[in-house]
Amino acid sequence: MTKMNKNFPENFLWGGAVAANQIEGAYTEGGKGLSTADVSPNGIMSPFDESMKNLNLYHDGIDFYHRYKEDIALFAEMGFKCFRTSIAWTRIFPNGDELTPNEEGLAFYDKFFDELLSHNIEPVVTISHYEMPLGLVKNYGGWKNRKVIEFYERYARVVLERYKGKVKYWMTFNEINVVLHAPFTGGGLVFEEGENKQNTMYQAAHHLFIASALAVKASHEINPDAQIGCMIASMTTYPVTPNPEDAFAALQQDRKTLLFSDIQSRGYYPSYLKRYFIENDITIEMAEGDEEILKQGTVDYIGFSYYMSFVATADPAELEKASGNLLAGVKNPYLKSSEWGWQIDPKGLRITLNQLYDRYQKPLFVVENGLGAVDVVEEDGTINDDYRIDYLSEHIAEMKEAIADGVDLMGYTAWGPIDLVSASTAEMKKRYGFIYVDRDNEGNGTLNRFKKKSFNWYKQVIKTNGEEL
Repeated sequence: MTKMNKNFPENFLWGGAVAANQIEGAYTEGGKGLSTADVSPNGIMSPFDESMKNLNLYHDGIDFYHRYKEDIALFAEMGFKCFRTSIAWTRIFPNGDELTPNEEGLAFYDKFFDELLSHNIEPVVTISHYEMPLGLVKNYGGWKNRKVIEFYERYARVVLERYKGKVKYWMTFNEINVVLHAPFTGGGLVFEEGENKQNTMYQAAHHLFIASALAVKASHEINPDAQIGCMIASMTTYPVTPNPEDAFAALQQDRKTLLFSDIQSRGYYPSYLKRYFIENDITIEMAEGDEEILKQGTVDYIGFSYYMSFVATADPAELEKASGNLLAGVKNPYLKSSEWGWQIDPKGLRITLNQLYDRYQKPLFVVENGLGAVDVVEEDGTINDDYRIDYLSEHIAEMKEAIADGVDLMGYTAWGPIDLVSASTAEMKKRYGFIYVDRDNEGNGTLNRFKKKSFNWYKQVIKTNGEEL
């Protein structure tokens, strides 16, 4: 019998993850157009404000656009093997429907990726992360319009071709399932009065699936050595009691997420979703050839975010709710919660890894995991974020157990290795980073960078390949 292996692979991709719209700033520089993130002043769950009269911290981010060399040097000091980021679609196609890309935007990412590679850090690039050109929303209705597939495919082919010698790891969309929970953020959807919102969201999801599959096909053609994956917001669900009705409610809740990885990994719509459509009077318009496109465009790996687990019940009326990433669930009395009410469940990560690997037998990549918290700068300038170290070390320990279970795990990118503008609340107060950025919720501060206690801790984790937590 072979010996059980609890070690991370030698080529394990340790790093951190960000999104362009949360860090770059410079929202009108370099020929960039307006994106949906630029008109979402209060986070992903809020309606957009095209007038932008409200303060929008995304506009300046943490000025990564001008400071990326300084920040990448800090990532290199921690020993990052990879850095997950995204390309701002509107830097490449400002309105979304142009025939020719913006060279100044393309050149920026050339310099950015070159800087990463000069430090031996592999770029892991999400093609679209919680943003799309505002022009595609105003002129076409966002992802509810099939025409947007054409614009996305053009954009994807441009960046896949441009950076084929620099980027080995791609993802098509960030947390693609968010279209059902924050439809403006996930799909640029603005509903008309009386519109069947569920039908619109699932139709938009279909267009996203086709666009993703076409990007996968393009990636395989342009650079067969590259890997391209999907990315889902994963939220494993437990039944609140052993009551079979609660167990089935948990299954149904999980399927709302798993349908997205099912379709992108297997290449077809699952039977349970077809039944859901019938029972909820949802009709998806498919073009001829769509089913073949889905079959041909299955992903190479599955990326996912994991912050918490959920609890489901068939009768939630009397039970206390818990906050969460994108949606709320029933509170789990066995778990602690973060300052923002997100329940902390390291064991749930091991469960999620096993469930996904059992289901697909494809490599997995934990591309978001972290703790949003209020950090205090002491008089001597230190930031003692032991709570973050505890959170991350407990989750990494469960990843190690999952590897021993036989899970094929490619890498781990902690969310927000440098403080950034929170996607869920559009504030700076909710910090994730190993690196502190001097900026507050009103946009005040020097933007200077400072190392937190967790900086050296994560450096040691990477140096020892996860042996020292």
